[in-house]
Formats: sequence, structure tokens, C-alpha cells
Amino acid sequence: MQRSFIFVFLFFFSLLARAELTIEITQGVDEPTPVAVVPFAWSGVQALPEDVAQVISDDLYRSGMFKLMPRENMLSFPSDRDSLYFRDWRISGSDFIVIGRVSEADGQLNVAFELYDILKEERVLGEVVKANRKNLRAVGHYISDKVFEALTGVRGAFSTRIVYVTAEQPRPKVYRYRLMLADADGHNPRTILESKEPIMSPAWSRDGSKLAYVSFESGRPAVYIQYLATGKREKVQSFRGLNGAPAWSPDGKKLALVLSKDGNPEVYILDLQQRRLNRVTHHFGIDTEPSWSPDGQSLIFTSDRGGQPQIYSIYLPTRDVTRLTFEGQYNARGRLTQDGRFLAMVHQNNGSFHIAVQDLRTGRVDLLTETFMDESPTIAPNGSIILYATQEGVRGVLSAVSLDGRVKFRLPSSEGDVREPAWSPFQ
Repeated sequence: MQRSFIFVFLFFFSLLARAELTIEITQGVDEPTPVAVVPFAWSGVQALPEDVAQVISDDLYRSGMFKLMPRENMLSFPSDRDSLYFRDWRISGSDFIVIGRVSEADGQLNVAFELYDILKEERVLGEVVKANRKNLRAVGHYISDKVFEALTGVRGAFSTRIVYVTAEQPRPKVYRYRLMLADADGHNPRTILESKEPIMSPAWSRDGSKLAYVSFESGRPAVYIQYLATGKREKVQSFRGLNGAPAWSPDGKKLALVLSKDGNPEVYILDLQQRRLNRVTHHFGIDTEPSWSPDGQSLIFTSDRGGQPQIYSIYLPTRDVTRLTFEGQYNARGRLTQDGRFLAMVHQNNGSFHIAVQDLRTGRVDLLTETFMDESPTIAPNGSIILYATQEGVRGVLSAVSLDGRVKFRLPSSEGDVREPAWSPFQ
């Protein structure tokens, strides 16, 4: 294996402009559940800035698990139980229906929604959510989460956020890189950091309040922590050579890092309170890309100690190392689901790099993607979707695939490339 595989940031010199992300479904489940999301009633004089029902409909559609009824096919627009005629909706082919209404009192909005099982003619759930005009879109995501969980048994992740890196080349040999924060659906993007030098490896703290990332703004790689609420930044201890691949411990008190200060890339753990640095791996091979197990007792990492890049686990109390991947000559950038059972990774197959998932109980490996150059997998906090960077033509985009491979969608920008995604935890 060439030792340059850890310096993937060089790819960024091909990146071009930043733009808001959109989502395009490319594959869904074979038999999606039919759902109707009726436009919410509103009696106010001033139009609302967001169509809450449309946000919910778009969220459910993008999950790939539901078939949404077009509004033009709806025979009526009920907003409460009294105006809901189940027979009409049964004939239309819907299994579930979401209805709601928005009212205003003393400058505050009240968003009431209900989910009904059309076949059983029963209310599944209902709630009134306090809102204002600025956070109506967030309320829509909240309702989507509730509906998704009620219909699938899996907690919804529509209210979470993502970060990613973009860059533009305003003129030859001049680059501008941005660390971007956006809603999980790509809306409301904002710039966290802008630099003339590469930015890479963003990582969320478990409470979602901070980001760690690598910046080359000082001329060499250094790890920074940024507080999202205030914008405050702090530079983590910086050493000669490589400083990279930060990963937060589950308790938020430590960072796993890759440092080459002793001559070879190794995994270290930095205690952020005591500023104490402990070396974790000791091997002549390259050890990189650390990620924590959900219980904080182990780190998984990529190493070429066996001759080719494979994923290993080290149990921190004893420092015992276990090789996790054996299928294929290249497996890297491992990430665990929150239950610790599944390992998402970059897997080389027939000369191309794809996203694969391995069941750590059975050892089974499933190839999830078929695109050309897939990298940087990050898992939704509910464990249902893997977001990753890939190529579409000559530019990079973000794509996503469900853990079982049945749902696929893209988050392309209108122009330019997007890379290095990281999905936030639940907040």
C-alpha cells in the first residue's frame, strides 16, 4: 500500500464552487408505504414563510420508504377528525394520512398535527407544537421525525444536521475552502470556516455543540475545535508532521488523533481537560482514521500493518488489537453504528472504491454502492442511512444509501464539488 493513502486532502485541489444541496431519490424500497400529507389549514392574513406539510412530505419522500400522494390527486383537504372521511382516502389508495392546522395567538404559532391509520380508522399520534415564523421548517422536520418513528419503529433523523467541505477556484492556483453546516436535507447552509488552505476531517462532538477538524491555515496540518453556538475556535496541541483525523470520545472529554511526531503515523488519545497525550498504537505500519466504539472502550482504525489497508479494533483497557476486516485487499475509514453491530467502510472492489457494510456478529460483508470513487462514509444517528462522498462526472457530490442498500439518493449541488461529510448526533 502506498503511504500516501492518508493524505487524501490532496484530492481537494480539484474541488470547485459551493452551493446549496438538493436531494434526488435514485432508488427506494420495492413496496413503499402510501402516505398522504394534506396541506395544513391556516386562517391568518399574512402568508406563512414555510409550507409545513410540504416539508413533511419532502422528508418522508426522501427517506425512500414512503409513496406520497400528490396534492393535485387529493379529493379534499381535511384539517381535523371531523372533516376526515376515511372511505375517500381508502379509495385513493393511502394507508396513512397526516393532517394539521396552524393558528396564531399573541404572536406565537401553534402547529397541531395528527397521523391517522386509514385502514383501521384510528389516530396513531397527535401533538401541538409551539413555533414562530423563523423555525417553521424545523417544526416540519420535528413532525417528520415523529411520523417516521410511528410508521417504522425507528427514530427519525430529519432534525439532525450535516457538515461538509467545499472549495472554489476563483482564479488559477488560487483556492477557497469552506466548512459548511446545513440541515440534514441540505437546506439552510452556512459557512463555519473559510480558508485559502485545505480543510478536512470534520467530526461532531457527541452533544452536537462542537466540531473538530483539520485546517492547513498555518501552512501545515493542525487540529482545531470550534464551538458552534459562539464561533469560538481553539487550536489543539500541534506537533511537527501530521496532525489529523480527530474523533471525539462518547463522553466528549477526549479526542483520538493521528500524529506522526514520533516519525510514524500512530493513533493517540488527547485528554482535553488535562491536555495529556497518550499513544495508543505502536507499529511500524501506518495507523490512521480512528473512530470510537459507542461504549468508549475501543477504537477502530485503519492500518497497513498486514501489508494492505484493513480495519482493526484496539480494546483500550488492555491494548489488545483485533483485525475486523478480511474480505478484499482494501478496507478503510471504518465507522460503527450506534449499536456497535455494523461497520460501514470504504471497500475496494474490481479497482474501484465503494461503500460496504460488515455485520460484526456474522462477518457478512455487503457492497452497498456501485459508483466509481466512494469515500468518507458517515452514519445517520439512527443507523439507517450512510452518507458518503462520490464522483458524478468530473465533480464530487454527496450520496446516501440505507444500511440494507434498498434506499439510495444523491445530494448534488447546483455547481462544484462537495466532500468530507459528517452527520450530527441526535440533539
